[in-house]
Amino acid sequence: MTESDIPRPPKLLPDAIHQAAKPGTVLLRLETTQSREGILDGAWWPHSRDIRVELPGLIRVLTQHLGPVMRVGLDATAWDELPTRLIIDDRVIHIDSFPVGDDTVLITRGDQDIFSLLVVPPHASPDAAHAAMGRAVRADNVTQAEQILIDTGTHPARPIPAEAPRAAREHHDPEE
Repeated sequence: MTESDIPRPPKLLPDAIHQAAKPGTVLLRLETTQSREGILDGAWWPHSRDIRVELPGLIRVLTQHLGPVMRVGLDATAWDELPTRLIIDDRVIHIDSFPVGDDTVLITRGDQDIFSLLVVPPHASPDAAHAAMGRAVRADNVTQAEQILIDTGTHPARPIPAEAPRAAREHHDPEE
């Protein structure tokens, strides 16, 4: 058996990378491979749904690692009051919002270099957030963001419609 035949665990960032860049600011993990073959390039766990508060820290950290960020695409259903642009460190960051409910943020660097990040909802427990972020940064990840959140026990980032609890009760088996 050659060394190349030995199965290797998926490449994940060390746990130290999982910590906030500065206490109370950004919690971010990025895939460590250059190939970017997985569906997601990283994961972000914001503290709130206020994009004006959360986005500047993310942009600053990403700029350090990726270079200047030009645009940010967001799931409009996951955030409170989205502006069309923000000025962060004297740079205009254009914000595109889409009502897609896909639990991601798209970061555009340059003209067309796009990075896709899983957005862990602010209310997630630390264990669920850590598990979701770990799956998102796996080099071999082929699971969509929403499914990662479901699999790790984290509810999607978008608000749950008022009808959802009633619908869940209608399908509940009383013998469970």
